[in-house]
Amino acid sequence: MKTTLNLDAQLLHLAKKSAADRGVTLTQVVEEALSAAVLPRATTQAFRLRWDPVKGDRSPTVDVADRGALIDRMEETR
Repeated sequence: MKTTLNLDAQLLHLAKKSAADRGVTLTQVVEEALSAAVLPRATTQAFRLRWDPVKGDRSPTVDVADRGALIDRMEETR
């Protein structure tokens, strides 16, 4: 369908440059921009972490609140 639009000169220049850079028509650039502006956006479902805790068979051997003890423990395993 044909229609007439009054566009800002700078905006038209940028749209033409974008079309030329991408190797597509000005019509395609305008259609894509209009679609992005007026069509409903697809809603994505929020990520939900599935948490599967595992019960260990030993109690912790280091106090996790003691930074020095944690570092010492990590260095022991190297």
